Amino acid sequence: MHATAEETVQARLILSAHRSVRLRVTLAYLPEDPLAVRMAFPAEFSLDDPGDGCPESDDIVWVFARRLLSAGLEVPSGIGDVHVRPALGRRTMVELRAPEGTALVQFDTADLRRFLWRSRLLVPEGEEHLHLDADRALAQLLG
Repeated sequence: MHATAEETVQARLILSAHRSVRLRVTLAYLPEDPLAVRMAFPAEFSLDDPGDGCPESDDIVWVFARRLLSAGLEVPSGIGDVHVRPALGRRTMVELRAPEGTALVQFDTADLRRFLWRSRLLVPEGEEHLHLDADRALAQLLG
């Protein structure tokens, strides 16, 4: 069994300049996928049509670079679908872009730093290549 870093934190989904809702987000880091972090959001916050065949209880999981999350705590970072930037009051904003829309989620920076610290205990930054399994990755890619 492989060790993982997993932590459930409270965040805020920003709905407008004056409205937000609290939600739980599960952060996960798997050493067998050493370059990535995962953020799992409750299914009720999905923009997808509930009739799309997906079970309603499945979380929405975003997977992106651990380095992006780390850099975004200090300076605005990201291109493409995921952007991370520091915000006022020891907060960090994560912007997730999909064809269905854009979600802006606010985290306590301390929660993200703690999670990243735990992930680095498993795989230190700069040593990710020692944990890559090219054969397994290729097999997954080819189905």
